[in-house]
Amino acid sequence: MSSRYTIGEEVSGSEQQTERFEVAEEPELRATVEMEVQAKVDTNHPDARRAGMTLEAEERMAGREMEIERTSRRVELSLENDREARTRRVAARGSRQRRCAFDERAASVEPECEPGLDDPRARLSKQELAGVNQEADRLARGLGGWKRPAYAKRLAEHVVEGASLLTASLRVVEQVKTGPGLVVPIAKIGEVPSREVSVSGRVKALWTPSSPTIAQVGLLEDETGTTKLTVWKRSDSPWLAEGERIRVYKAAKSWYGGRVHIAATGWTEMAFPDREAWWAE
Repeated sequence: MSSRYTIGEEVSGSEQQTERFEVAEEPELRATVEMEVQAKVDTNHPDARRAGMTLEAEERMAGREMEIERTSRRVELSLENDREARTRRVAARGSRQRRCAFDERAASVEPECEPGLDDPRARLSKQELAGVNQEADRLARGLGGWKRPAYAKRLAEHVVEGASLLTASLRVVEQVKTGPGLVVPIAKIGEVPSREVSVSGRVKALWTPSSPTIAQVGLLEDETGTTKLTVWKRSDSPWLAEGERIRVYKAAKSWYGGRVHIAATGWTEMAFPDREAWWAE
């Protein structure tokens, strides 16, 4: 014997199918590709409004902006520091080069300023040093040109090499007479140890320069010989004339074909005795 119980209202099969069909037709809200792209653009754009964003999204965006700013500042500082370091290295290298060039020029005038040169006076005995100082004082008073310590240093060099004080004195006197700033005979130009010389003579001949960078070129002669004189345009030297007497100070010395030549550069000075005498009249 069986019994059947019914709870609630009975629903027919057709009504059940209709109800399930209606639930299946409800739309599912999903963003399109265009909407997702636009939302991402709006979120990442620096001018985008933060209205409607969640607190988490706002914090994430703020953190991202701070990280970008720190990274940019770090890159700028690294570039600036690297630029400063390179500038310091270049400046230091240029300073060393200028210092070396200055020391070389100073040594041509004051031998005691020659770079890398040990003081030979430290290797002399007390008696030898006293004689060197006495002779240096005599030369400084009689010849001039150098100071007493410079004479003493040059004398000590020759004495250390084994020369007597008299021989050392004669060598130093000859060196002073052929040093820069003192007018030397043209035949002695090659014996001058420095790169610059000063000479006096007469312009024997002039000819057409072979280069547009040369203003004049010719021969300069005195009682001892002749030498080629080149006047560069950038030296802005006065114009020369054949037969004119001139004095050339601080002319650059060079060798070509086994012969020594001189050139007028921006450091060169010229004097014209004939012109000065004419103006004096």
